Amino acid sequence: MDGIVTDVAVGVKRGSDELLSGSVLSSPNSNMSSMVVTANGNDSKKFKGEDKMDGAPSRVLHIRKLPGEVTETEVIALGLPFGKVTNILMLKGKNQAFLELATEEAAITMVNYYSAVTPHLRNQPIYIQYSNHKELKTDNTLNQRAQAVLQAVTAVQTANTPLSGTAVSESAVTPAQSPVLRIIIDNMYYPVTLDVLHQIFSKFGAVLKIITFTKNNQFQALLQYGDPVNAQQAKLALDGQNIYNACCTLRIDFSKLVNLNVKYNNDKSRDYTRPDLPSGDGQPALDPAIAAAFAKETSLLGLPVAAVPGALSPLAIPNAAAAAAAAAAGRVGMPGVSAGGNTVLLVSNLNEEMVTPQSLFTLFGVYGDVQRVKILYNKKDSALIQMADGNQSQLAMNHLNGQKMYGKIIRVTLSKHQTVQLPREGLDDQGLTKDFGNSPLHRFKKPGSKNFQNIFPPSATLHLSNIPPSVAEEDLRTLFANTGGTVKAFKFFQRDHKMALLQMATVEEAIQALIDLHNYNLGENHHLRVSFSKSTI
Repeated sequence: MDGIVTDVAVGVKRGSDELLSGSVLSSPNSNMSSMVVTANGNDSKKFKGEDKMDGAPSRVLHIRKLPGEVTETEVIALGLPFGKVTNILMLKGKNQAFLELATEEAAITMVNYYSAVTPHLRNQPIYIQYSNHKELKTDNTLNQRAQAVLQAVTAVQTANTPLSGTAVSESAVTPAQSPVLRIIIDNMYYPVTLDVLHQIFSKFGAVLKIITFTKNNQFQALLQYGDPVNAQQAKLALDGQNIYNACCTLRIDFSKLVNLNVKYNNDKSRDYTRPDLPSGDGQPALDPAIAAAFAKETSLLGLPVAAVPGALSPLAIPNAAAAAAAAAAGRVGMPGVSAGGNTVLLVSNLNEEMVTPQSLFTLFGVYGDVQRVKILYNKKDSALIQMADGNQSQLAMNHLNGQKMYGKIIRVTLSKHQTVQLPREGLDDQGLTKDFGNSPLHRFKKPGSKNFQNIFPPSATLHLSNIPPSVAEEDLRTLFANTGGTVKAFKFFQRDHKMALLQMATVEEAIQALIDLHNYNLGENHHLRVSFSKSTI
């Protein structure tokens, strides 16, 4: 067989239309016995072995739509959290790569994880699927650079020995001893949360795990990158810098640990590669370094955050103070100061039969105050949504991109538009544009509102509040079952029967129930409040 065959896309749960674009599909009957892949346009490499057409799991993964300038190190870093990476082949001319992991189990975990959380390299979404090949046979003389990177990363992962002179990144930074940093924060006048650290340190590479704790009355953290080079770059750039103006000084060293063992995902510790970890029951974890607490927050991107007043970040990290921290500290946002960034989102792949401006207002309103919604007249599966500020649009994008709404996986990106235009007076646009600027339903109008502290990713468990005394568990179960889903569990709060947790069978069902029932009139002038919960029942 001459030329290049692109790997057959397989059914990672990501919407087959997206995965199949740009793939050459051979008919299931064609019996391919070998495959030639051309790297950089001239190095040919033979792959032996029959191609599996059924998309069976394989420890070799095919990665597509890579940014042109991406390095081997960045691609390897995608696989490291899941296990040992044993081979890599970059097809730079094709913006693709093959990555081989030590075990099929590691590859399955990786594909499952990235099907839930779209991976990004250099701010571009990339696509990962099983390869047809069970192993990667590469000609090491042609693939020398990739092999050198692989050896360097593996040596650092396993041995914690300093390496010198190995080309681990484009900028030829000598790799550090460990991918784990120990961070101490001096002069902590404002709260610093795990999410703040995640946002700051993510500028230098994928953050895999964070553990925070207090030692000698000082807030400290251990933070693990996928690649020691990222740890080195972050230490060089951030050591001695202030997070906020004249306070919260970062003191950074390499840890002696090369891998962190995170038992719980909550506001004290987080493993971004394992969204399935429990949040702990408020009991301290076995490891005293991890005081287990509340939030189960699995967003790979971390919370984008609003600036604490008067604390413009000397780190030049936009919005590097957490909205949650500002709210927790009871501080008020500065009037008239807009948080930077684009406020308008483009939402596509909507179910045009079902979607309305009101349903988008309700769902996106979980993450910010929606000002205007416009469903596009000529493309009714797409809409523009204007949020109150750039933090809110970022937050909504991070949490809702890739979620299912009315049976379709929606895509959320930042729009190039600065505002959503209202139709001219007297022009009927069939109710496709709606102005919600004065809506009484905005959750974040009140500065320092508790709602800032209760922003969680979509989850099957919903938090209900404002329940009148006359409404019983059975009434609420029936109400939520009528949205088309299955109610799996229900629990009133012990101290306060105005609030309850209700668990649907899936996240998609919970999203539907929230859209249908947030602000539902339960009588006695009580409108039900619905949001996503960090807890499970």
